[in-house]
Amino acid sequence: MDYYYGPGRNHLFVPGPVNIPDPVIRAMNRNNEDYRSPAIPAMTKTLLEDVKKIFKTTSGIPFIIPTTGTGAWESALTNTLSPGDRTVSFVIGQFSLLWIDQQQRLGFNVDVVESDWGQGANLDILASKLAEDTAHTIKAVCIVHNETATGVTNNLAKVRKILDDYSHPALFLVDGVSSICALDFRMDEWGVDVALTGSQKALSLPTGMGIVCASPKAIEASKTAKSFRVFFDWKDYLKFYSLGTFWPYTPSIQLLYGLRAALDLLFEEGLENVFARHARLGKATRLAVEAWGLKNCTQKEEWFSDTVTAVVVPPYIDSAEIVRRGWKRYNLSLGLGLNKVAGKVFRIGHLGNLNELQLLGCLAGVEMILKDVGYPVKLGSGVAAACAYLQNNTPLIVSRV
Repeated sequence: MDYYYGPGRNHLFVPGPVNIPDPVIRAMNRNNEDYRSPAIPAMTKTLLEDVKKIFKTTSGIPFIIPTTGTGAWESALTNTLSPGDRTVSFVIGQFSLLWIDQQQRLGFNVDVVESDWGQGANLDILASKLAEDTAHTIKAVCIVHNETATGVTNNLAKVRKILDDYSHPALFLVDGVSSICALDFRMDEWGVDVALTGSQKALSLPTGMGIVCASPKAIEASKTAKSFRVFFDWKDYLKFYSLGTFWPYTPSIQLLYGLRAALDLLFEEGLENVFARHARLGKATRLAVEAWGLKNCTQKEEWFSDTVTAVVVPPYIDSAEIVRRGWKRYNLSLGLGLNKVAGKVFRIGHLGNLNELQLLGCLAGVEMILKDVGYPVKLGSGVAAACAYLQNNTPLIVSRV
């Protein structure tokens, strides 16, 4: 029995880890296997091919690493860069800040471009830095696609256009931890050199699997990169790929079967339908926030995220109390505000294997919590706004038509 038991199901609406669908749980409920037997390499081969589809790449090489998104960051950086290399990276929230901290601790020379939390990356500054860098000292541009702390999504196509406009050869490294499999991601079209995600976000798996995809240009860069690496070294993976055994060390068998089931669910729904579903859930959440008379942390519509909404509370309310009350009274898990926005925002995650009625349950819970903490919300206002939108925009379930 759970130590902190609550009746019914926990309503998990943090922006990761997310709900795990029952078919994935069943797929992982199995004994260990010998990963050197023919079965695991055969499954791994199909997984690597199918993983390329979620990145929308035909030329990229994926690496499935037993790690978290933080480890995937390190894999992307250490395989492509050398100590002292100059990078450009953007602070727009807690997770972009942490990636910059990692770059600095790994010994890279980071040009930090700061924006207010709630704004997207300042791409005008990127353009000016690239224009000035005629000697091509900038070796990589590192950007978080979707900043989970503030609910901000960056325009990756615009980043690629700026790089191309200045014919700059810098590598384009992207954290897609809370975007890939939820927001449209086009690795080949946008010229992304390394993209990465984590299993616990829109893939709807347990934490523990970092997935990195490297372009041919990134693979070439890895041959001369001098950053120290062992566990994350792509060279070891590529050696075992060529042998047809795929694994330089023991993988998580259960997570591999879970990944197989998770990909099958995504492909059955259809990736474009998955993106449309996340867009609906994001829009419905924002309409509810507006109906409550509260503000979105994200300052412009062009940056709105369809995977997480950070809701700004009035100064007399501590947003951490909203999160505490949700868990203690309603068995509802919401995201805390982090760092600069701690106490000022709470976050509603709406990503992964999630549907409209689940979201409406969350929004109803938030309304009761707001009432509990003294905010003058009209009960039913946000739910009604979300319902009206969803009732007019939710299609029939594809497999049931």
